[in-house]
Amino acid sequence: MNRSAVYPGTFDPFTRGHEDIVRRAAGIFDRVVVAVAAHTTKTPAFSVDERVELARGTLSGVTNIEVVGYTGLTVELARARAPSVIVRGLRAVSDFEFEFQLANMSRHLLADIETVFMVPTEKFTFISSTLVREIASLGGDVSSFVHPSVEAALKRRYRKS
Repeated sequence: MNRSAVYPGTFDPFTRGHEDIVRRAAGIFDRVVVAVAAHTTKTPAFSVDERVELARGTLSGVTNIEVVGYTGLTVELARARAPSVIVRGLRAVSDFEFEFQLANMSRHLLADIETVFMVPTEKFTFISSTLVREIASLGGDVSSFVHPSVEAALKRRYRKS
């Protein structure tokens, strides 16, 4: 049986925590689609195309993944890509309530999709894209939180004139 999964998110930027989830999901599923959301209620630091390229660069050695940008509902992407599972990352208990609601809504909209929650490896649980952007914008060192290509992109984005 071919088991595929979609791992959706804003990924602004793609962190070591995201990378950890994808690499571990790639060991469980035959194929993982990393789905970079274009439309979000957030104001991203990077365009969807930039975020797709940063994720692709970070994950270049993983053979059974595909990174795509998308607009619209995640369940519509899931319907088009036909994965059996949506993968969601949980960093802390505080993430659970929102993710639980999202999983139930996804199941309501697309009954044959399941949501699997994955927790990043302990050393990555405190990393969030928001904190990484803030540290980078203030000139701090983010090298242990992101791939070197993402670090370079953040430095370019927040270069002080």
